[in-house]
Amino acid sequence: MGGVPGGGPRLRAARPLLLVVDADPERLERCETELDRGFGADFRVRGELTAAAALDCLQRAHEWEQRVAVVMVDHALPDEDRAEVLAASRTLHPDARRALLIEWGAWAERTTASAILTAMSVGDINYYVLKPWIAHDELFHRTIAEFVQEWSRYEVANLREVVVIAASTSVRGQAVRSLLARNGIPSAFRDSGSALANDVLEFIGEPDPGDGVLVWMPAVGGAVLHDPTDAEIAEAWGVPTTLAPDADRSFDLLVVGAGPGGLAAAVYGSSEGLRTLVVERESIGGQAGTSSLIRNYLGFSRGIRGSELAQRGYQQAWVFGAHFVLMRTVDRLEKRGDQFVAAIEAVGEVTARAVVLASGVSYRRLDVPSLEKLVGAGVYYGASVSEAHGLQDRDACVVGGGNSAGQAVLHLARYCRRVLLVIRGEDLAASMSQYLIDAIVAADNVTVRASSEVTGGGGDGRLEYVVLRDRRTGDEETVPADGLFVMIGAVPGTGWLPAEVGRDAHGFVLTGSDAAADPQWQQDRPPQPYETTVPGLFAVGDVRCASVKRVASAVGEGSVVVSQIHTHLKARSDA
Repeated sequence: MGGVPGGGPRLRAARPLLLVVDADPERLERCETELDRGFGADFRVRGELTAAAALDCLQRAHEWEQRVAVVMVDHALPDEDRAEVLAASRTLHPDARRALLIEWGAWAERTTASAILTAMSVGDINYYVLKPWIAHDELFHRTIAEFVQEWSRYEVANLREVVVIAASTSVRGQAVRSLLARNGIPSAFRDSGSALANDVLEFIGEPDPGDGVLVWMPAVGGAVLHDPTDAEIAEAWGVPTTLAPDADRSFDLLVVGAGPGGLAAAVYGSSEGLRTLVVERESIGGQAGTSSLIRNYLGFSRGIRGSELAQRGYQQAWVFGAHFVLMRTVDRLEKRGDQFVAAIEAVGEVTARAVVLASGVSYRRLDVPSLEKLVGAGVYYGASVSEAHGLQDRDACVVGGGNSAGQAVLHLARYCRRVLLVIRGEDLAASMSQYLIDAIVAADNVTVRASSEVTGGGGDGRLEYVVLRDRRTGDEETVPADGLFVMIGAVPGTGWLPAEVGRDAHGFVLTGSDAAADPQWQQDRPPQPYETTVPGLFAVGDVRCASVKRVASAVGEGSVVVSQIHTHLKARSDA
């Protein structure tokens, strides 16, 4: 690896494998040739004509600890053979990308689309690949390159842009992993004392961190951080957490929150000439940024990780000139004349002519004291499943019946021995998309416990079990669990807003017609659709009363609100 630490057993250092299975010798050779041409320098290419040979190849790679990057299986193979190969690759090599090989023109057959959708729904494949039909088929190369890039982000032995070394049971180490994952920063976690961790420590000349956390950033000058704060990590990566002392603190638009709605407002606002500042208290992407896979967002037929979608939005807004301050909260917001004044933690005051609230929501807590003590040590709130690698061959429990919970279950099922989904209702149909329900039903290591709730749990410094109560009978049962992921809804954190901002009984911000019906609206015009009871203060996304809790909805609201801001600013200038 050219002087960069590699690590692991000698056999593991072999080039990763690209496996293709096709019963047609001519087509198999064409695939092998194209794979060799595009990837042969860095990957081993292996073609097999039968499912039995492919299974043997996957088994040997597993026994020899060799990495498998991509497995492609011909759609024309018999159903049982195809399913067996895909199942083996998922079990033996959970990080490998899996694809169905499709002939050009096969899209004319209605059964093909159905087969692809079914295979994706049950987790057999990540997507499909059109077989190369000519030499130097660049579409084929591009598709495989995308699979390889996705695989490389998960394979722990690959050197990543950021490497975290800590004990596997370190609460702070897990928090750093979650922080990096939620902010879309490519990283690898290496367990303190492991061969992979020791290779890195020897290379950079640092001792083992022991009970602490060491963060190495080889991609940005080789920075080494010892027990860093969240803000220190962000600053080292080049993400701003404050404004320069001599920076202009007057903005046209202040966006509070960098979830999908806030990012959309930042993109459209900055692209249309508004000097825009975005303040985010935690991580880019908000709740959506924790989603392991968003499959129903327009234009991403293969699905996209929430953190990656958020990063794309962040980069887009940044290119248009938007300013960002991350890891900070807005402590106070008030209106002085025609301007808003916001006090930002560790930054100071800034002014803005208009404000968009896109602060999202906070996760509801279980309020179980024994589990609250283990938050970060096996108990996690939200859909961030960056702990999946650490739960290899262990038991996980997910609480919640929404789409985020379903996505988390399917992601965890790739690694865990068993995944238990606990819901309060009688079934999933009322709150989860059907494609997720189908995938959960098809997963043989996932169990759904309906009409149940988590009432307890514990372990020796780390979660080892949870207690479930049947809501119909009152009976309790203790079940083993190494990870508990809680997604039981959320509440808006709007208590910091001034009293003149109208809210419903649950704290969600009133906008549009709801704001107009509030006695605090005193204008001689109706508020705009996303305008609150305070003129010039708008709300979009999950924080808004009666909003649709979907990524696409938040993006749409964040986009549309900018035209309403222009209307507000024009009316103010004309007054």
